[in-house]
Amino acid sequence: MDTAPQVSPEVLRVVESVPDPELPWLSLADLGVIREVTEGPEGVEVVITPTYTGCPATEQIIDDIRTALADAGRPGARVTLSLSPAWTTDDVTDAGRRKMIEHGIAPPAPVSSPAAAGVAVSIGGRSAPTGTDPELTCPRCGSHNTEIISPFGATACKALVRCLDCREPFEWFKPL
Repeated sequence: MDTAPQVSPEVLRVVESVPDPELPWLSLADLGVIREVTEGPEGVEVVITPTYTGCPATEQIIDDIRTALADAGRPGARVTLSLSPAWTTDDVTDAGRRKMIEHGIAPPAPVSSPAAAGVAVSIGGRSAPTGTDPELTCPRCGSHNTEIISPFGATACKALVRCLDCREPFEWFKPL
C-alpha cells in the first residue's frame, strides 16, 4: 500500500483496520485491496482495487471505509476504485495468509508459482489442482494430499477441498 507522507497515523490505523465484509477476521489491508491513502485540505481519499471487477462486496467495502473514517472524526472521505493494476492474490499480506490458515482456509499460492499458473479462475477453464500438490496445503494437518470437492466455496474466490489424510474439508482461496 502506498501512502503519502502527510497521512496521519490515526487515519492509516482506521483505514487499515476495516474488516473485509466476507472474511471479517481479515482486514482490507491484509487482503491487499487498499492501494493508497492520502490526506489533504479536501479531506481523506482512499484508493482501493477490488479483488475482481464486479465483486459484490465492493459497495460494502466503500461504505465500511467511509463509516470507519466518519466514526473517527473524518467524515466525507472519498473512496476511489482503481482497476489497474489488477488485484491478485499476491497482494494478500503474510499476516493475511497466516490469518487464513488460523481460520481453516488454505491461502493462495503465489501467482507466479507453477501450481497457480495452471489454475484458471474462469468459466470453462481448467479445474483447480487435485492430488498431492505442494502449493495446496491442508490448514489443519499440513498435508498436500487433497482433492477438490467443488470449484466454488462460500464465495467465488474460494474452492471447497478435502484433505485425504485427515479427511477434513476446508476452503482454499484460489490464486488469481
